[in-house]
Amino acid sequence: MAFGEHTSKEIIGTKSKELLGKKIVLCITGSVAAIKSTEIARELMRRGANVYAVMTKAAQQIIHPDMVEWATGNPVVTELTGQIEHVTYAGEHEKHADLILIAPSTANTIGKVAAGIDDTPVTTTLTTGIGAGIPVIIAPAMHASMYKHPIVIENIEKLESIGIQLLMPRMEEGKAKIPSTHEIVQACVNKLTVEKDLGGKRILITAGPTRAYLDAFRYITNPSSGKMGVAIAENALARGAEVTLVYGPGTALPPRGVHVIPIKSTEDMLKAVITALKEKKHHAAILSAAAADYGPVKRKIEKTPSGKNEWVLELKPLPKIVENVKKIDTDVYLVGFKAEYELSDDELIERAHKRLMSAGMDLIVANDVARQGRGFGTDTNEVFIIDPDRNVEHLTLQSKAEIGKKIMDMVKAQI
Repeated sequence: MAFGEHTSKEIIGTKSKELLGKKIVLCITGSVAAIKSTEIARELMRRGANVYAVMTKAAQQIIHPDMVEWATGNPVVTELTGQIEHVTYAGEHEKHADLILIAPSTANTIGKVAAGIDDTPVTTTLTTGIGAGIPVIIAPAMHASMYKHPIVIENIEKLESIGIQLLMPRMEEGKAKIPSTHEIVQACVNKLTVEKDLGGKRILITAGPTRAYLDAFRYITNPSSGKMGVAIAENALARGAEVTLVYGPGTALPPRGVHVIPIKSTEDMLKAVITALKEKKHHAAILSAAAADYGPVKRKIEKTPSGKNEWVLELKPLPKIVENVKKIDTDVYLVGFKAEYELSDDELIERAHKRLMSAGMDLIVANDVARQGRGFGTDTNEVFIIDPDRNVEHLTLQSKAEIGKKIMDMVKAQI
């Protein structure tokens, strides 16, 4: 870091470089969800962005500007002065922001922007930015009933009609919840970096673990979080594809807009994949799930009693999903995944290539989950992508979002 630069900026680009060099104006309004704004700013920075905050007076009653300045490493605009901050950030000149994000936005701010009213630093910055053609994303946060107000609905539709993207809430337990930080950040990444080059393509993805039940509720599984498959799904969706995600019980949140088929067992996953392939033509099938390889020969329906001295399990191999895909559609572009443990690079590549050839895959993605920061549950990965001719693309340690994009780039080139 340069001498005198705010130490909070040390995190810029630590997770990925997707937004490196991008300037994002984060507008904060007077919703209680403003407490999430610093978290959103920090995640944008970790993906490479420089973040500059603008706050309404009402927002300052919920979160202090000093906290926001600490989070972003930049001075916070709380009022417009002779420095004409709204023009500096969002005016019609070469150095303006790349994106304006309102997170959270109240119904009041949405109404003002829709009506062209400028009476806060946020609304004036927005009017300036819209006039300059800067992309705008709004994450509304308000009580559930407010979304049903005819004028609020009309205002949202008016903003969408001029190209503003609104990230509508999730309805949970009768409450309207602002989209997650991950969803908001990913929407910004997609807006600034993703080309719509997969329109008209249909992609099937599997993700997460599966469970092999031993009795009424005990099961064999693995630590897969589903993050890799969800990252691929996010990229494919952002690029315009129609995406179906067959998803085991992982912890990663699938993006809205993806058709999710929840499953638990390997057999359930296989059935869902076969059904999806039969119902609609898919251009690619990307099987990133960590499906269980073995299950009990016979599952007990009741609970196995506690306190036994030993419990001997007899296991059988479960069906291999990847081996059934080409039986349904010989033309689908098939990408498989292979996780290994404590192998050299050469051994990993050799085993993955043999598996690719035996299953008739078009591409295989291999990694060694014993290596730190790779594989199950992490936000990062290191992979080797191998084709039938044994050409190898080595992706060094980086975010799963970046790896998901590169996998989809390779798939895009073939479908």
